[in-house]
Formats: sequence, structure tokens, C-alpha cells
Amino acid sequence: MNLTQQQSTEIGGESLARRIAELMDDKKALDVVALDVRGLANFTDYFIVCSGRTDRQVKAIHDAIREGMKLDFDMLPVRTEGERERSWILLDYGDCIAHIMLPEVRDYYRLEQLWGDAPELALELTGGEDAPD
Repeated sequence: MNLTQQQSTEIGGESLARRIAELMDDKKALDVVALDVRGLANFTDYFIVCSGRTDRQVKAIHDAIREGMKLDFDMLPVRTEGERERSWILLDYGDCIAHIMLPEVRDYYRLEQLWGDAPELALELTGGEDAPD
């Protein structure tokens, strides 16, 4: 177990999932959804999925998550994928995996349908009301 996975387990996957969702929301991400995949996947506990309107917004959401998780929990992702392409960026925090996608990529891969047996974690998000434009 690497340091990030150990920290993730100590903090709690649900707390991390909620914070990642808040960070997405702060950057005005579209359709933020957190799926509880415990019991369905053996590699993580939560998927947090959102869309960014443009590749620039996808990157901004990615940056906000990295900075926020580092500041709040002193955590960096175990793995990051898609940073260069910016159509689907994945950040792996052990117990939580964040997926940031362009709408057309999200429509194509349909993660929520693929993991349709996973219950959604109820989120109380503000829609990025407090986020600067």
C-alpha cells in the first residue's frame, strides 16, 4: 500500500469522495455524481464523475482537485491519466477515483450506466455559487 492509499483509508473514502465532488462543483463542473462501488469493484470505493464544458475547464477542474486534495489532506493522486488530451482526466486517490470528462466523452463511455448497480452518494452541492468566474 502506498502512502496515498494508506492516507485515503485513514481519512475515509466517503469523506474524500465528498471533498472531490465539492472541488468539482467549485469549478462549476456539470452533473457531478458520486457512485459507491464498494462491493462491485475491488480497486476503489467511489467514482466521482463530472463533465467540463471545454478541455480548458476539464483541466481547471483537474487542477482544483489536485490543489485542494494536497492542501486539505496532503494527498497527491496515485496515478493521473489523460492530462495531456484533456477530454477525460482520471485522478486515482486509492479509495476514490475522479473522472472529469467532456460531455461527448461522458455520453460515449456512460460510466454511470456501466456501473448502474452502484448507488449514488447523496451530495449537497451549491453549483459553484461561491466559485469565481
